[in-house]
Amino acid sequence: AMSVYKKDSAEFFDRALQSVMIKQTILPNEVVLIVDGPVGDEIESVIKNYQEKGLQLNVIRLQKNGGLGNALRLAVENCSNELIARMDSDDVAVENRFEQQLKILQENPEIDVVGGDITEFIGEEENIVSKRELPTNNADIKKYLKKRCPFNHMTVMFKKQTVLRAGNYQDWFCNEDYYLWLRMHLCESIFANSGTILVNVRVGKEMYQRRGGRKYYKSEKRLQKFMLKSKIIGLGTYLSNVLKRFVVQVLMPNKLRGWAFKKFARTKVK
Repeated sequence: AMSVYKKDSAEFFDRALQSVMIKQTILPNEVVLIVDGPVGDEIESVIKNYQEKGLQLNVIRLQKNGGLGNALRLAVENCSNELIARMDSDDVAVENRFEQQLKILQENPEIDVVGGDITEFIGEEENIVSKRELPTNNADIKKYLKKRCPFNHMTVMFKKQTVLRAGNYQDWFCNEDYYLWLRMHLCESIFANSGTILVNVRVGKEMYQRRGGRKYYKSEKRLQKFMLKSKIIGLGTYLSNVLKRFVVQVLMPNKLRGWAFKKFARTKVK
């Protein structure tokens, strides 16, 4: 399941599709692509190229851009398989990503969501600047989600029915995925991460700026309130989480936020 919109790069979009539709040790038998509002000729050309290759690209077009939460909700509803893998339109999946995740699910049929670690690169794919590693077992992931998002969203593979049971993706500014994992946690879904790198993620210096500002902070604070109200966290954790986010997202200037983000939220790659 993937979405694309007009501001996406056609070149990066092509590379992302190539990494999941052509260069996988186990190929998907369907890719559901939501075209989120009108897109330019270059993106249309990429879509046409994959369709002409006879690859199973199920394209759903929206007249207006409705945001990621809405696009992914539609993608899940329109996937014909019970197992759905998420992918972003500008990242690069490792060649055995699906093989790794399917093996984990086959060996542990009780798991509802399996994600993995990511590397992050600027410019060339070899120019890896950081890594985000996450806990691997259900208990540790559930503990981790009380403070931070427990999955790298572009790496997840999940069961359609358990996602639908939790209410599917819903609109929540920059936190559509975290909100879904919290609702799945309340439904007692079982979580796992592979402990291996599944996706190489394209980042820019502006990424750290996007993770700040009052709008971003308000979205995160509202999510913390949901966690408190749902009794996922207590008042002490709520206050600590909100204070940390206020300092990083509102008080810090962009350069300092970038440093803090890389220092505390990522593993440096030598």
